[in-house]
Amino acid sequence: MADSAEYTPPKVWTWEKPSGGTFANINRPIAGPTHEKELPVGQHPLQLYSLATPNGQKVTILLEELLALGHSGAEYDAWLIKIGEGDQFGSGFVAVNPNSKIPALMDHSGPTPIRVFESGSILVYLAEKFGAFLPTEQPARAECLSWLFWQMGSAPYLGGGFGHFYAYAPTKIEYAINRFAMEVKRQLDVLDRRLAESEYLAGPDYTIADIAVLPWYGGLAKGLAYGAGEFLSVQDYKHVQRWADALFDRPAVKRGRMVNRVFGDLSEQLPERHDASDFETKTADKLAKTGA
Repeated sequence: MADSAEYTPPKVWTWEKPSGGTFANINRPIAGPTHEKELPVGQHPLQLYSLATPNGQKVTILLEELLALGHSGAEYDAWLIKIGEGDQFGSGFVAVNPNSKIPALMDHSGPTPIRVFESGSILVYLAEKFGAFLPTEQPARAECLSWLFWQMGSAPYLGGGFGHFYAYAPTKIEYAINRFAMEVKRQLDVLDRRLAESEYLAGPDYTIADIAVLPWYGGLAKGLAYGAGEFLSVQDYKHVQRWADALFDRPAVKRGRMVNRVFGDLSEQLPERHDASDFETKTADKLAKTGA
């Protein structure tokens, strides 16, 4: 891995051209919509606008877990937001999330529609709405929220830092990759030490903390992120491996990871989800056979 040429920052940074890399076509230094586009609204009170990135998977996993518990009010429509094509900059999406990031949720169950954005905020909102997967008593509640916000604060090092420079940047920069690899391995060690003493992150019960961390660090541990498993020696984190195996085996987790997925095995892709039966009839492989 070679470093790029020496760079001296100017006194005032200006955006003159895209910086390159996988997502250069959608990156820009300003907020707000780029085009007018209203969001679709389906039959259920909960309307999710998302993509099956790790952050998107958090919400669909929780919704499927809530439905598995019998919370019929957690039925939802999940609409695909193609971030590579700039859907998140449409006027309707920006009205739900001014930060133009997936996932974004609208709850139409009350007299006034409620918007919720940021994946961690959506997890807390839904857990409180349905009274599940978030302890109500201390200290368990504090432990759960601490691990939830640990994930929210740590993931940028994994995704925006390590993932970007290892997999997406136009140039392999040794310093950047080493810096973020070191931090990601430290974070894996944090998780491994916690899971050595506890079945789940917040204690003996499965919570939104586990749901938040699983798509990021569980995915990394099982070789699902950036093709970096061998590079990071993820097999060494035995307790993370045990925890990830157990959670990925949950039926609701399997369903949640399929929703808004448009990559990988066609049988595991459910681009949009509007009814529980869609898992049986509208996965990408079935749609391909019918020509839909």
